[in-house]
Amino acid sequence: MFSRRDIIRLGTASVGTLALRQFGLMPALAQSTSDYRALVCVFLFGGNDSNNMVIPTDDASYKAYQSARGVLAVPMSAMAPVTSVSGAPYGFHALLKELASLFSSKELAVVANVGSLLQPVTRAVYQAAQAPVPSNLFSHLDQQSQWQTSIAQGNSVTGWAGRVSDYVAAQKMNSGTFPTVVSLSGNILEGVGLHTQSIAMNAGGSLQLASFNSSAPAQARFNALTSLLTTDNGVSLVQAANHVLAMSIEDAQKLTSALSKATPFKTTFPGTSLGNQLKQVAQIIQVQSLLGTSRQIFFCSLGGFDTHTGELGTLNGLYPQVSQALAAFYNATQEIGMADKVTTFTESDFNRTFQPTSGDGSDHAWGGHHLVLGGAVNGGQIYGQFPTFQLGGPDDTDVRGRWIPTTSIDQYGAALCSWFGIPDSVLPAIFPNLANFGAAKLAFLG
Repeated sequence: MFSRRDIIRLGTASVGTLALRQFGLMPALAQSTSDYRALVCVFLFGGNDSNNMVIPTDDASYKAYQSARGVLAVPMSAMAPVTSVSGAPYGFHALLKELASLFSSKELAVVANVGSLLQPVTRAVYQAAQAPVPSNLFSHLDQQSQWQTSIAQGNSVTGWAGRVSDYVAAQKMNSGTFPTVVSLSGNILEGVGLHTQSIAMNAGGSLQLASFNSSAPAQARFNALTSLLTTDNGVSLVQAANHVLAMSIEDAQKLTSALSKATPFKTTFPGTSLGNQLKQVAQIIQVQSLLGTSRQIFFCSLGGFDTHTGELGTLNGLYPQVSQALAAFYNATQEIGMADKVTTFTESDFNRTFQPTSGDGSDHAWGGHHLVLGGAVNGGQIYGQFPTFQLGGPDDTDVRGRWIPTTSIDQYGAALCSWFGIPDSVLPAIFPNLANFGAAKLAFLG
């Protein structure tokens, strides 16, 4: 379940979890679905050009958009038109037609111009360097880390979902011992806590250790392995690594047992990477009561969004994957009566420059638009502020359309976590810069 490097990295974090288990702070009792809630992150790696995902289509905005975007502009004929609750016209990229339909049926909302910030910043303040800004802006690794930790400057050994997981464990919100955070995209920083660990798995793959079947010799080897993992050898680092591996084996057994009792979905998922990940998430949600979990956070991803050249063709291949997989996942949550208990949201490194490159692509930028989907979403609305479509305008860092975010990751995440059940008094511990953005809370969740 974990590489050697991951075992060592997570070794310290495992100690707190083991203490919780040892002293009975996480009793193994099944939870009902009445209080269940799940957050599902879909990370679009590479920096999604969300400027072409959803576009204001009132006459003035669209003309400004078309003029500044040049060869990257989506023509009106290639959009799925929608109207927000306020009556304003927008267009989703035509290959996001399933998401456009969900917006129209008020199950999907758009949060505009979100990004990493320490405090509100204006163009004048940014250009005069009069306020701190996130470390290494426009860098893939740094911006990915900032989205996953909400820490805009410096490093963090924990992710924001990991800190939520620590709170869930401390408050005994889950009655079982199965991890709160599940990644279908490898070991990710977002789910690392100080006292809890996430579990990483491959969608549709076997959860069991290879070569351990039901035969007597295989069971003897398995018993020998588990005995070794629970033997005190006096070496703290090895002990921590053994604890992580032992818990991974235990979690895999629990999940395999629970999934064996799942009912096949009538909903058809696309056979894509993201489709398979979200199908696995839906299956785990279906058996959450067997795992004793009333709070879960899932991490899925799709890569390929680093579109420096040939962007339109690349997005033509990626956008249908996103739209079809998210729509299928939402339909599956409806099928099992959990749509109002599951909220799906997007993250990405950053947006991309409004101005195209010479190779019909776009470069790294900053604030971008994100999607929130679910039965509890106050959908059909745009939250936050779209930038002014003007190169060198009031929302641009320079002259290329690198939009300065008007909504912070902290505000975006705090709204998600508030719905998830995190009290307002705890949110600043999860999002340390939240107090810098005023008391107003985004209202995209009911």
